[in-house]
Amino acid sequence: MSTTTTTTASKAGKTITITPTPPWTPLKIEGEIPSPYNTPKFQLEVIPLHPTFACELRGVDWSKPVPLEVYAEIREVVDKVSQITELVVPYTDSSISFSSYFGELDDVRPYIDAGRKNRLSMPELFDAGNIDPHTGEVAPLSAAQVIGNKANEQFHVDSSFNARRAGHSLLLAHVLPPEGMGGATEFADSRTAYDDLSEDMKKRLDGLVANHSLFHSRKKAVPEYFADTDPMKLPLSKHKLVQRHEWSGRMNLYIASYVHHIEDMDPAESTTLIEELLAHVSKPKYRGTIPWFQEGDMVLWDNTAAMHRATGGSYEGQFPRDMRRTTVKDMSSQKYGLNGEGADWRVGLP
Repeated sequence: MSTTTTTTASKAGKTITITPTPPWTPLKIEGEIPSPYNTPKFQLEVIPLHPTFACELRGVDWSKPVPLEVYAEIREVVDKVSQITELVVPYTDSSISFSSYFGELDDVRPYIDAGRKNRLSMPELFDAGNIDPHTGEVAPLSAAQVIGNKANEQFHVDSSFNARRAGHSLLLAHVLPPEGMGGATEFADSRTAYDDLSEDMKKRLDGLVANHSLFHSRKKAVPEYFADTDPMKLPLSKHKLVQRHEWSGRMNLYIASYVHHIEDMDPAESTTLIEELLAHVSKPKYRGTIPWFQEGDMVLWDNTAAMHRATGGSYEGQFPRDMRRTTVKDMSSQKYGLNGEGADWRVGLP
């Protein structure tokens, strides 16, 4: 199958070329990685993957429901490192119920009710793969879902564009492409990135409000396809740029590719500041790549403490990458940002 194809934009009638992203070469980790250790009560093995965040976790029995006491110990690790990898998690209802320990689960019912085709049996599962829900086959590069998902190759946090943002996300590999064809996920430590800002910059950012837009990110990724999309005419979700991460007490730089502009700031100054902050948190020293080794691997992260991005690969349009995600609604006091307590509107409905 050809790895290059063309697609016609539905609104403007333009023809653009969509090509797969070359497989990602992970950046070299900077600094000393801490030594592995075991949790005190259940002796779960924690293997740090980066000097400041991210680890691999071993020792959880996923063949049966995870006891609440085990979750509590896992949660302590998550709050500290913001992102963990667990190998070979059976794809069962128990892994979904484990997600619910973190809080109220988001689901795809609003999208189904609005007419979107859902190929998965459980509404708590978000389809994060490249499977065409209408055919069950690999989606071609010309498919709207593939074009829209190109935006996910930029650093972002889940659902910051909705009225209520996401807290934790748990992504499980159901089917992986052949080795060497890409598909890794990269993370960035936004808490440490905030710590390293100058004091003058921290003062400048204090109290600033960012406006998040799903379609702004998509337009940046594929500007020709979304040329007629104006994010300012669509819902914008408002969140403070700097927030205290309630589960660790640390300050966090809550930024993402979705940030369209800073409230009450000159547009040029706003764009410059956003680009400066994204470049800062994207520095190699804050980044770590998580490869997917086998079906059943799961990665869990806290969207209010780390950013992530897909890295694409030559598998696109050729081989399945069937990824399924549970998303936990943010349970902190900042879950609605400045969108109004109890707001529940969604962006991206058909």
